Amino acid sequence: MKRIYFDHSATTPVDTEVAKLTVEYMTEKFGNASSVHAFGREARKAIDEARDKVAALLNASSNEIFFTSGGTEGDNLALKGIAFANRKKGNHIITSAIEHHAILHTCEYLEKQGFTITYLPVDEYGMVSIEELKNAITDKTILISIMFANNEVGTIQPVQKIGQLAREKGIYFHTDAVQAVGSYPIDVKELNIDLLSFSAHKFHGPKGIGGLYVRKGVRIEAIQHGGAHERNMRAGTENVPGIVGLGKAAEVAQNEMDKKIAHITALRDKLIKGVMEVIPHTKLNGHPTERLPGSANFSFLFLEGESLLLNLDLKGIAASSGSACTSGSLDPSHVLLAMGLTHEVAHGSLRLTLGRGNTEAEVDYCLEVLPEIVERLRQMSPLYNSDDGPKPLNPCQNCHHH
Repeated sequence: MKRIYFDHSATTPVDTEVAKLTVEYMTEKFGNASSVHAFGREARKAIDEARDKVAALLNASSNEIFFTSGGTEGDNLALKGIAFANRKKGNHIITSAIEHHAILHTCEYLEKQGFTITYLPVDEYGMVSIEELKNAITDKTILISIMFANNEVGTIQPVQKIGQLAREKGIYFHTDAVQAVGSYPIDVKELNIDLLSFSAHKFHGPKGIGGLYVRKGVRIEAIQHGGAHERNMRAGTENVPGIVGLGKAAEVAQNEMDKKIAHITALRDKLIKGVMEVIPHTKLNGHPTERLPGSANFSFLFLEGESLLLNLDLKGIAASSGSACTSGSLDPSHVLLAMGLTHEVAHGSLRLTLGRGNTEAEVDYCLEVLPEIVERLRQMSPLYNSDDGPKPLNPCQNCHHH
């Protein structure tokens, strides 16, 4: 059976050039970048070159790029690093209700350390309001952290306006751009971004490597201590193979950006149009136009997402319902609930995220099998009766949230 991968927001296959280079720096060019001999110098040079490539992708300077183990560490370093370095100035941080758990749980930790966090609501499309952000700012606000694009519904936030507002008020602006870097053009200068976290495995690089862009002059404190690696920002022997792989992935992403976006957007639009036309009682989640090229998220009324995933998997299609990090929990997505969906509707959500390797034939196949699966599952649902139409949904039938 043919297997189709429609879960690129969870992770992406490593590019063949990237893989080749990564293996080379594991086996032949295996030096520790802190060693002074030729092996060490070779590794150091490779790290420097990778830093240049990542900086070029973001229009940053090389000395503003710090390598981390991925998006989660980048988010932790940005939030804790800014909070602890600037606590004399203030203790207030603003974020949004739909951030990744790497941000939300870090904010919960900071609340225990005496910081005050404002969680901005979002509209039905998952978009934050600049007006509400403006009203949330106090003289104690030291950081605004709003994600670039949402990992579940793909909505792209008004990043430039947020950055501009933060700059005017003298507040640092961090964006979790894990879903966007490598798939969407980002210019940190143009967008007024002070800190930005990213992860290689979201754009065909290896897992376990990512980074944080920190604009020159930003006051930030290290959260991991030891040697003087990464200019005293992150102690620990550098993951040279990972860093080299990240650099190559950044280079490939920059070269292919326009072509990749055009290809994936066309597939996404075809998929969304097909699903919305053929499957009744379906809601498209996320912003209709301001969304990532490859992102499609649907709620199918009267069914449950988990069984949808299992049935798609049996047909060879890999998808998800919400983010990979929460797939162990049976609670509906906090993102969809924040967008105003009821528990029932949120439970019937499906995320299909496309990548550069996907084809039109794969989208056609998905549009062929998905309607049959949805119809079959609905026939089994107590909430759905095809003879006289669906039974009305009582939003709080099975839950105690009002």
